[in-house]
Amino acid sequence: MITVDQLRADVAADAVDNVIVAVPDLQGRLQGSRLDAHHFLDETLRSGFPACVYLLATDVDMNTGPGYALDAAAAGFGDMLLVPDLATLRRLPWDDGTALVIADARWPGGGPVPFAPRQVLRAQLDRLADRGLVALAGTELEFLLFTDTFQQAHARDYRDLAAATRHNVDYSLTGVTEIDPVVRRIRREMRRAGLRMESARGECHPGQYEMVFRYADALTTCDNHAVYKTGVRQIVTQEGLSVTFMAKYDAGEGNSCHVHLSLRHVDGTPVFTDGADAGTVIGDGRVDLAGMSPLMAHFVAGQLACLREFTLLQAPNVNSYKRLAPGAFAPTQVAWGRDNRTCPIRVVGVGDSLRIEHRVAGGDANPYTAVAAVLAAGLHGIDHELPLEPAVAGDASAVERPRLPASLAEAVRLWEASEAAQKAFGSDVVAHYAAAARAELDAFAATVTDWERRRGFERL
Repeated sequence: MITVDQLRADVAADAVDNVIVAVPDLQGRLQGSRLDAHHFLDETLRSGFPACVYLLATDVDMNTGPGYALDAAAAGFGDMLLVPDLATLRRLPWDDGTALVIADARWPGGGPVPFAPRQVLRAQLDRLADRGLVALAGTELEFLLFTDTFQQAHARDYRDLAAATRHNVDYSLTGVTEIDPVVRRIRREMRRAGLRMESARGECHPGQYEMVFRYADALTTCDNHAVYKTGVRQIVTQEGLSVTFMAKYDAGEGNSCHVHLSLRHVDGTPVFTDGADAGTVIGDGRVDLAGMSPLMAHFVAGQLACLREFTLLQAPNVNSYKRLAPGAFAPTQVAWGRDNRTCPIRVVGVGDSLRIEHRVAGGDANPYTAVAAVLAAGLHGIDHELPLEPAVAGDASAVERPRLPASLAEAVRLWEASEAAQKAFGSDVVAHYAAAARAELDAFAATVTDWERRRGFERL
């Protein structure tokens, strides 16, 4: 990270000639413009930068339409204002002469755009702050690396691509040797961009890799996640490779994005372990809290209560639900467990590191809305002092439990009907993200798939 004064010095020394002002869109992608560095310092710092409102009302193909809380066409495709958050200002090591700053979306009158992903998260952080609490979060994001370029992958319709490793290289030290140069470059340049590396390793699917960065306050973590995802794509492009973060590329293991999260008092004191006593009575029943405080128990209970209704914010695409399927090493049932990776809510760590690991989101998730969903569910549990049911031991998929939504269509129906979502996020946000999901469903419904051709071309 750099200060404005450091940027001025870099610009004066001709080390930086442009500044990207970016806003996270509904898919969690950074969208924006490159500004002349002098113009950024002279004008944008003072007055912000205008950008079309449709950036926050489009599908992945940048198609917009009616149904969103903001109808961009009806609004004449006017502008919103991107106000740089200078705490995110940094040099981009993989983009010579370039700095990046993430911006908040505001209406021309100055108020925040409520359905902007960064604002959706800020709203939940504000609710926490009203209770004297802050959230710390970390994301574990997986990707698949291919030796084909993006252009080659596109020309092949993204089929028959060559994975950068040939086998399951989960925890392998030798199996990732061939990709070490590019992943080492990614690790090194992410550190230079201000991200603190914790660990990195190969994963189960051929070509799959995971990098874990140090936890931070929730907003910083999501900003870093967006920068990382953008940077990985740019770096592998420069290396003549390609990468995907989609939740399920093929029949093999999907890409996950596990979210680790804990709460603290504003003074930094942990609250998930504060006054904890195994066996504490929570609600009407006695539950072994495994070292959790009553507040954490309510927080976890809120996850279970809202999990089905909030899944849309964790799994926003048709493809997301191919990962959330039996036998896919991803959760399918509503359950929690102590260090149990078959549960969507895994309680892990001890003492000050006690936290939840939310395991529903895939690599395609928008980090801002995924984390906002965790916080909103937790606050629901705290505010209603929900009792926590016993933990699941063993394979959660083998236990008779409510099931996570099996499709995007089911998830959007649950989201729209959710009183908890209306209360936590507001009707405009609920409607906006429902419209985004329906746009995804409509696009998929209009597409003739390879499966349909193989099944029916000559036999139907």
